[in-house]
Amino acid sequence: MDRSPLHFGTGGWRAVIGDEFTKANITLVGKAVALRILREGAQGLPVVIGYDRRFLSKEAMIWLGEVIASNGIHVKLVQSSCPTPLVMHTVMKNDLAYGLMVTASHNPSLYNGIKLFTRGGRDANETVTGEVEALIASLTENDPTAPVRSLEELMKEGWIEFFNPINEYLDDILEKVDVQAIRDAHLKIAVDPLFGVSVRALNTIFATTRCEVEMLHAEHDTLFAGKTPAPDAKTVKSLQNRVTDYAFDLGIATDGDADRIGLVDDLGNYVDANEILCILYYYFLEYKKMKTPVVKNLATTCVLDRIAAHYGQPCYEVPVGFKYISAKMAQTGAFLGGEGSGGLTVAGHINGKDAIYAATLLVETLAKTGKKLSQLAREVHEKFGDFVLKESNISFPAPRKEELIDRIYRSHELPDLGAAITKTSYQDGCKVWFEDGAWLLIRFSGTEPLLRIFAEVPAGQDARGEDLCRRIRAHFDL
Repeated sequence: MDRSPLHFGTGGWRAVIGDEFTKANITLVGKAVALRILREGAQGLPVVIGYDRRFLSKEAMIWLGEVIASNGIHVKLVQSSCPTPLVMHTVMKNDLAYGLMVTASHNPSLYNGIKLFTRGGRDANETVTGEVEALIASLTENDPTAPVRSLEELMKEGWIEFFNPINEYLDDILEKVDVQAIRDAHLKIAVDPLFGVSVRALNTIFATTRCEVEMLHAEHDTLFAGKTPAPDAKTVKSLQNRVTDYAFDLGIATDGDADRIGLVDDLGNYVDANEILCILYYYFLEYKKMKTPVVKNLATTCVLDRIAAHYGQPCYEVPVGFKYISAKMAQTGAFLGGEGSGGLTVAGHINGKDAIYAATLLVETLAKTGKKLSQLAREVHEKFGDFVLKESNISFPAPRKEELIDRIYRSHELPDLGAAITKTSYQDGCKVWFEDGAWLLIRFSGTEPLLRIFAEVPAGQDARGEDLCRRIRAHFDL
């Protein structure tokens, strides 16, 4: 059997529109998922499919629905663009076997893709995606699926229906926070969805909690105004200006499919996901007096380890990919889990990251503590130290990937890093730790053809972090 032409990474299958993201390949994914459902005998449960605001997203959702429904499986299509966590919540809440979301999340606008969810609303694990890839490869030789019928015909016969599950999703979020405390705080919030799908959900939540809200970049723009829809320091400049010019208490930015979050504090400072996780964990332990472990991935700040240790709690570290965080949370009973790239989740909600819920929790944090975000961040830094994360994303010619994998993962090559290494791990890429808590991680991106280098160093040592990245690039001639 030939290798599958499509590969599922840490965030599903993603590809350039018009190159690999085509109707033919989308149909292959739909056929493979349908075959898996039929072989499992799970055709008695509907499959939920949602889509984001990217070019071809709605069309791709319909193409997937037509293929799956043509094989005798009931399909429920979300009637308007929606957050990825809404689809995960719907799969979990209704105990469904499968759900799909058409999105490329925070990738540039020329990408689109498909995320696959399994029972519990979890990201499909490597076993499932590997089997889907094998089915896709087999379809090039033998296609046992039924001929694809039209949306209109399938709707008429009841195989496909459109529905809107947003109320159940939002009601569940609001039940998990102190709505009255937020109402009493009279907070003023600026929101930048970065042209993504969080607009309706956040507007509804903040209207319910009586916050004063202003939306930036809420219109539909499939090009995301020429920017990458990731809530990072480069994309939130307008939000920073709005917060400081009009005295907002908080600025919230979400990515294209609303599973990642970034913040702007009351002073106009960008607050990244690492700091958000630390502030929330500190809030749970210090202010709510909870006793709970925390789960993070390898590329997430060491400050979480310090907070956990201070309160006598374990901090578990897992490979990159939110499915590992969700699984470890379930295994250990951890209440909070997240990653430095912008995603987090809380036990009792969904088994994946959710920027809508994260935003609501952060607003509750301000309301319940009566403190500004900048004050809470300062508390965390004073108690547990302040670290800076430097990141370098490096593209490379495709033929070099095997060579780099061999040198980094198998031969364990490393240059002189200017300090003694106290520990090394090859759990996911190569990670090394230094005596002062600093660390360096080298790994391949699971969604783009990039080698990613992360270096976290104590605050004030920015040059050291940049130097660590430079030494890796120079050693591997990148």
